Amino acid sequence: MKRLFISCIVILFLSPQIFAQQLCNGSLGDPVVNITFGSGSNPGPALSSSVTTYTYITSGCPGDGSYTISNLVQNCFNGTWHTVRNHTPNDASGYMMVVNADFNPKDFYTQKVTGLCGNTTYEFAAWIVNLLTNAQSSCGGPGVAQEPDLTFRIETTTGTVLSSYSTGQIHSTASPDWKQYGLYFKTPTNVEEVVIRMTNNANGGCGNDLALDDITFRACGPMLNAGDATTHSSSVNQCENALSPVQLEATVTSGYNNPTYQWQKSIDNGATWSDIPGATTTTLNFTPAGKGVALYRIASAELGNINSSACRIVSNVVTVTVNAIPVTGIGSNSPVCDNNTLKLSANAGKSFAWTGPNSFTSIDQNPTLTAHGVNAGTYKLAYTDNNNCSTTGSVDVAVNPLPVITASEDVAICSGESTNLQATGGANYVWSPPTGLSSSGIANPVASPTQTTTYHVSASDVNGCTGSDDVIVTVWKNPIADAGPDRKILEGQYITLNGSASGDDISYSWQPLTDISGETTLQPTVNPSKDATYTLVVTSTHNCPPATDDVFVKVFKKLIVPNAFSPNGDGANDYWRLESLQVYPTSTVKVYNRFGQCVFSAIGADSPIWDGKFQGKPCPMGGYSYVIDLKNGTPVLTGMLFIVL
Repeated sequence: MKRLFISCIVILFLSPQIFAQQLCNGSLGDPVVNITFGSGSNPGPALSSSVTTYTYITSGCPGDGSYTISNLVQNCFNGTWHTVRNHTPNDASGYMMVVNADFNPKDFYTQKVTGLCGNTTYEFAAWIVNLLTNAQSSCGGPGVAQEPDLTFRIETTTGTVLSSYSTGQIHSTASPDWKQYGLYFKTPTNVEEVVIRMTNNANGGCGNDLALDDITFRACGPMLNAGDATTHSSSVNQCENALSPVQLEATVTSGYNNPTYQWQKSIDNGATWSDIPGATTTTLNFTPAGKGVALYRIASAELGNINSSACRIVSNVVTVTVNAIPVTGIGSNSPVCDNNTLKLSANAGKSFAWTGPNSFTSIDQNPTLTAHGVNAGTYKLAYTDNNNCSTTGSVDVAVNPLPVITASEDVAICSGESTNLQATGGANYVWSPPTGLSSSGIANPVASPTQTTTYHVSASDVNGCTGSDDVIVTVWKNPIADAGPDRKILEGQYITLNGSASGDDISYSWQPLTDISGETTLQPTVNPSKDATYTLVVTSTHNCPPATDDVFVKVFKKLIVPNAFSPNGDGANDYWRLESLQVYPTSTVKVYNRFGQCVFSAIGADSPIWDGKFQGKPCPMGGYSYVIDLKNGTPVLTGMLFIVL
């Protein structure tokens, strides 16, 4: 069966259609009657013929003069009825009585109530909803639709009316709107049974369709309030590790001639209540026994009626909660390595007060700090949870030192060389960068970098802590020598060699030292008298392999060119002789007159001799120019030649 608990405050603030004087303005008792029509699948069971004379149907949409018991109304009469579920809270499958009123006004619900107390005030209430979506549009215009108009009557079993109340028209609404209607009355002395009668005053036809649910019948009396004697609150909270006496106090307005009281307790969230022996005054003193939630209330009735739940009223509920001793959940990520982050942790709560080694304090839930040896030790927490219960906790923290990793001394090598690195003090070594290493995951890799590199090595110990060290491998660039291109000169000439060199911290010299000046520079001057090879030697102060390169200097014999001769046949100096050109067999010689006409030409292999004639005739006396090309890469020789007689 479904239950309904309706506080007087809720009842006092119902729709303006309910007159306040029709409902209890004090405190109510537990329901004597709580008719919810049950719950389950559709349709629900028919009501007794003593309850209603309407016709029961199994369809969810009853016609005029009929009803059904259902947990859902939907798709009725072309959508002119609301889609409605029952009123009972938290019971989606709960039933309601769905009524399509008879054409003639008549009773549609009658119920006998027993077990009452005489000379006691009761409240009767029920929840009603008009099923019509819109009276005008659903029934064809204004004045056509009939709207529910109900009268509630409380009668003795002999028909005497003790109280009645008319709702007036219950107007249709755009959306379903459950409203509570009711009245209160007083039973005569010795009357313990009454009859509830509900009458529909409107005619049938279009409209006058309703649903009924949650009919309650409860004792009504003075206003009875309970709460903490000091704070007057209806909620008392304590902590399991700090229990203290509780005093509850009730206040009651006038209304009973000889009021009596009984405090009650519930440990199942109000499902059942037990009388507290001896607690029969307006004050209740006790000390909670342990953690948990208990509900307290006080019942009141006229003298002689306190032991009947149908005759007494009850106060509001006071909740006494004893919260369990808080669990700090204190913890850490200990052990941690030196210079790593220490993380302390606790359960969520209201406040935190941490203390620890090295004057550590924090009010954070989960504080962090950079751990060093001085931070090892016990950390304590004063903890308050969200229920204002407090406790303390502690956690021990270990800080492990980092391993001392020692790498090789810094070292220098020449390009192309390698060196052995070595690390000690840990395990699981990792070198970086891996470039130039034989392996990056061993303690002693071979390093062959092509340029100066700083190698970083890290390694862990048995605690998982990691240390590191660095070693710099300096790479000296090897000497490189370039003596320049081979050269050619004439005997007696000077020439500058064009050497070049590179490398780190180098020096250079030339060999041999014959016929050379500036032998420690890259551009020395040489004048060998015969063919010679000069070697440029480049050395490094870092003992890197020296570099050499040669340059060959070709020395051509000096050419003697006469500048005059007298071809007059006297036997003295009659010819211009260039026999020395035989040394240069591919050389050429040409002589031009002042008109640019070539008057003589020959090659060196012919041992040139000119008799001063051109085309068999003596050339006139005067100046002639000559051009000699030795064909050896040396500059062309030019000059003037004179014929004299």
